[in-house]
Amino acid sequence: MTHFLDVHKTDPAALRVILDQAQAMKDARAGKPKGMLDAEQPLAGHMVALIFEKPSTRTRISFDVGTRQMGGETMVLSGADMQLGHGETIADTARVLSRYVDLIMIRTFDESVLLEMAEYADVPVINGLTDRTHPCQIMADVMTFEEHRGPIKGKKVVWCGDGNNVCASFLHAAAQFQFDLTFTGPAQLDPEDEFVGLARKAGVRIDIERDAEKAVQGADLVVADTWVSMHDSQSTKERRHNMLRGYQVNDALMSHAKDDALFMHCLPAHREEEATSSVMDGPASVIFDEAENRLHAQKAIMRHCLGV
Repeated sequence: MTHFLDVHKTDPAALRVILDQAQAMKDARAGKPKGMLDAEQPLAGHMVALIFEKPSTRTRISFDVGTRQMGGETMVLSGADMQLGHGETIADTARVLSRYVDLIMIRTFDESVLLEMAEYADVPVINGLTDRTHPCQIMADVMTFEEHRGPIKGKKVVWCGDGNNVCASFLHAAAQFQFDLTFTGPAQLDPEDEFVGLARKAGVRIDIERDAEKAVQGADLVVADTWVSMHDSQSTKERRHNMLRGYQVNDALMSHAKDDALFMHCLPAHREEEATSSVMDGPASVIFDEAENRLHAQKAIMRHCLGV
């Protein structure tokens, strides 16, 4: 069974094959209508279940469109539709779904839901996001960097802000793709020690630097993400803004990075909070290339899982 649960749980050679295939499929579609089916139809006859306990724009659309482009069909299900883990156990849901579909993508809150789904499913399971990690996003991000600047190996990536689930997957990717990563943010929001240790054990440099200007010096890539969740209370939002205000990615901060440094944000963004519009819409920004590449990277991930 070939799941895609986290970047560090997939062999580096397989990750490289996924990215190469994603780029090849993107190149093959260049200049063609977006609704056109791929010349290859590797998912023809396959049904993909897309489960969303958390709201989604890019994940839902990119997986749905990608499946259809490759000739497959999708069944989109919400946590409310399924009463996931309430009316029926996760294990039983996994067993039942495996009788109907060929592949399961799940976007959920608790990582344990993903892991239990994968343990009991008889079909591959893809992590569309948990509160702990977001591996599909990072595959799109690595693809995007390499489209613009070549191999990411040996480069310096700087994460600004909250050491959240996307940051965690960047640490996993640092280990697998062999690039260095500097985290700059308040101590209360540091990434998990486990993930920092995993990357360092792989031989890459992982730094924690509280001074944002020092952190971005020599950076090839600067990355930000939203400071607040839609589920946060107003008091929580205010507290996080106070903690993170000094880590906003703006023109002044980007001026300390390399002249050809790129800026990424996985979106959705709160403009003028974690990053200014002048950066997001500026020449260093590749945020919409990232968004597009979710489609291509995830198509390759689905093919990897299904072996097609």
